[in-house]
Amino acid sequence: MNFTSVTFLFYFLPVFIALYYAVKNQNYKNYLILAASLFFYAWGEGYYLLLLMGSVIGNHFLAQIIHTIDKKKRWLAIAITANLGLLLALKYGGFIGQSLGLVSPDTHHAHLPLGISFFTFQAISMLIDVYRGQTPMKSLTHTGIYITMFPQLIAGPIVRFNSLKDQIIKRDETVERFASGVKIFILGLAQKVLIANVLAGPVDVAFSAPTDSLSLTAAWVGIICFSFQIYYDFAGYSNMAIGIGRMIGFELPQNFNYPYSAKSFQEFWRRWHMTLSRWFRDYLYIPLGGSRQGRVKTYRNLLIVFILCGFWHGAAWTFLLWGLWHGAFLILERKLPPSIGQALHAPIIGSAYMFFGVTFGWVLFRATSLGQAWGYWKALLGLNSSAAINPAQLGFLPLTQITLGAAILIAWQGWETRLAPRLSSSYLTRLMQWGALYGLLILSMIYVAGTTHQPFIYFRF
Repeated sequence: MNFTSVTFLFYFLPVFIALYYAVKNQNYKNYLILAASLFFYAWGEGYYLLLLMGSVIGNHFLAQIIHTIDKKKRWLAIAITANLGLLLALKYGGFIGQSLGLVSPDTHHAHLPLGISFFTFQAISMLIDVYRGQTPMKSLTHTGIYITMFPQLIAGPIVRFNSLKDQIIKRDETVERFASGVKIFILGLAQKVLIANVLAGPVDVAFSAPTDSLSLTAAWVGIICFSFQIYYDFAGYSNMAIGIGRMIGFELPQNFNYPYSAKSFQEFWRRWHMTLSRWFRDYLYIPLGGSRQGRVKTYRNLLIVFILCGFWHGAAWTFLLWGLWHGAFLILERKLPPSIGQALHAPIIGSAYMFFGVTFGWVLFRATSLGQAWGYWKALLGLNSSAAINPAQLGFLPLTQITLGAAILIAWQGWETRLAPRLSSSYLTRLMQWGALYGLLILSMIYVAGTTHQPFIYFRF
């Protein structure tokens, strides 16, 4: 089930919220969350629900064993191997087979269970935190909620076990928290359907056309639209998840913090997909030694983390090289002389360096093959002598142009703080703000009801 589908917006979510607040007992509320989450997953995934339930049951009992047994490290290794083994088999089996020549590239790809990368990492977080001294959930229901809670089940945010455990057992549901959840949900919905979906048009045309037919301007329009499409698509999903969480009393972690305001790749990864960045930092980078063992091992650790980060996103060489691209820039930034590093942190220079570096990397993320990525890079550099496709032929028309302009404006940190002093805290102002929000909600609902369903980009992972 998709957050932007008619079924979810008009039926599932309103019914769930109504039932949730009709139930007064906390335990019954938790049973309802678990039942709704399993139903939510089964709606689109069918028998893969058994896989999800197996993950819940298996990891629940593995956590109990790790907590109580003396040979904790051995059982942690067994538990992590089981989780990653399942992920490798289902997500990477075909890629590994093709790379070794054991499977034909034309072989039909098996369906990838939705959200498997996210709920696997979430389960591993629980196992490692229990190994480090956290008390595991006594109730299988509570473990089930932690792994399957539908707002963040499919595409995150990735929630750390030690940050969600206490909320599952007891949480505060207030009018203020519910209202803020509604606000964040509406903003996330608008980010997805009114920005990301509109920008998707030129992107799809640009990346489905032969790369040697793209003019310089068409290629740049396509990749810049994708830079903002993927941002608002994923940030929109994250905000919708955070909003639903708040509606039922949960505080899910922020996942984006104006990443395109960063002035370096280091800062970008402190702002982009923040929960994944922290997961890799705390469960891989630091255990490998982090930056405590000299420059060479620091560079090695960074490359390992970002190669695995790339592969986490997808079973393809393009994703591996995308991870390597970011890892290489992070190493480069550590090797630069201080004078150059300071120059790059200047507001305009640093933002331009980061944005265009990240945007060039997005070509690898969006391309379906290394050949297409290489051809698209050539188009971005103006090396297509017989280019025929211009931006208008991509569908980059006035509505899309206005949408991109708005997307660029609100993607950079500072526009809210400049606007806030001009707004008073009067009742009329708050009424106008809620009026604008519900205007966005109505526009989003009209869009959802009148257009073809477009899934979130990160549903692939």
